[in-house]
Amino acid sequence: MNVELQAILNYIEKERGLDRETLVQAVEYALQSAARKIMGTDAEYRIHIDRKSCDIKAFAEAKVVEKAPRGDNSQVSLKKACEIKPDAQLGDVIEVEVTPKNLGRIAAQTAKQAIIQKIRQAEREMVFDEYKDRIGDIISGAVRQFNRRDIVVDLGRCEAVIPEEERVPTEDFQIGDRIRAYVLSVEHCSSGPAMLLSRASKEFVRALFQLEVSEISDGIVEIKAIAREPGYRTKIAVVSKNEKVDPVGACVGMRGIRVKNIVRELSGEKIDIIRWSDDVRTYVTNALSPAKLLKIEIDPVVPNTINVVCDQDQLSLAIGKRGQNVRLTSKLVGWRINIQKDESQITFEEKITRAVERMSEIPGISREQAEKLVGAGFLTLEGILAVDIEDLIETAGLEAETAKTIHEIAASAHVTEE
Repeated sequence: MNVELQAILNYIEKERGLDRETLVQAVEYALQSAARKIMGTDAEYRIHIDRKSCDIKAFAEAKVVEKAPRGDNSQVSLKKACEIKPDAQLGDVIEVEVTPKNLGRIAAQTAKQAIIQKIRQAEREMVFDEYKDRIGDIISGAVRQFNRRDIVVDLGRCEAVIPEEERVPTEDFQIGDRIRAYVLSVEHCSSGPAMLLSRASKEFVRALFQLEVSEISDGIVEIKAIAREPGYRTKIAVVSKNEKVDPVGACVGMRGIRVKNIVRELSGEKIDIIRWSDDVRTYVTNALSPAKLLKIEIDPVVPNTINVVCDQDQLSLAIGKRGQNVRLTSKLVGWRINIQKDESQITFEEKITRAVERMSEIPGISREQAEKLVGAGFLTLEGILAVDIEDLIETAGLEAETAKTIHEIAASAHVTEE
């Protein structure tokens, strides 16, 4: 019995948590190269370790000859071959044991580094097998270090990285902080599994709701779409497959406990939970809530565009801070959304300003000229073309050459529009 090898295997199996058969195979593989050095030949050897006693034996393939020279492991005499294999004949190739007395001691010294390398490789394989099927899951770890703006997370048996682009800009972590993140990818590398994590992905929000809301994990409530600006605001559209279950209420939870837990995990990021609808107008209305809309119409000319009209006091609420509300709604629905206030509430001054802006947008007409034209009552191209050049000179106070040029520009622009 090889007590020394058995003790080493027992220790590594217990301390590293590696499978004993994997360890034995690693030692056998490492000893094959060591056996050639011990034997002093280039022949191939098979090393076998007894799983119970840990005794090491070396075997080599030898050709059966009438009389084999002493010390040549590539040949075996017919007499000895028949002791191993009774039906052996001259010219056959059989496997014979060639274990030297000092194999255990010398091999242990020679194969030490190779065994360590094999053990490390086996550990990496085990870690990869553990995490390869966890893409899409949420895992937790501790912040170990920062590589520029990337976060290196210690997961215990391996490390993972949260790249800068997958970080939330409003979050700030310190070394040692506990952190949860979404597993984006797991790849097999020579140094171990390379794992990419994310806290900025909208799928991180989806996974959090699946963990927190049992109705979602059970398939009763479905998340139809998510739009997110990490660190600031998220809109999530949900629908229920059971008429008796309110999808929004299920996600919010009693006294808001469920959504509060998610908001806390996202460092205070605002979350809007919206009831999904297959009618795009109802869907947009729900998504822009709490803003009250007066009219919502699908644009007949521009595809995938919705025009929304609301009261002046609801306009800023519908658009949101820096356009965030309407921008997220557009991402959530997948349509372009144009929001404007009710035309009946527009003041005379606003109408004048809009007319000047539209006129000054025509190539060749400056803002100063546009203000003179609008001030004289020429609000459209048709209005300019309806009068003579002399009328432009007299009513708008333009010079003759300027009035002629503007008249030509209006005629050209009008033809282009038609």
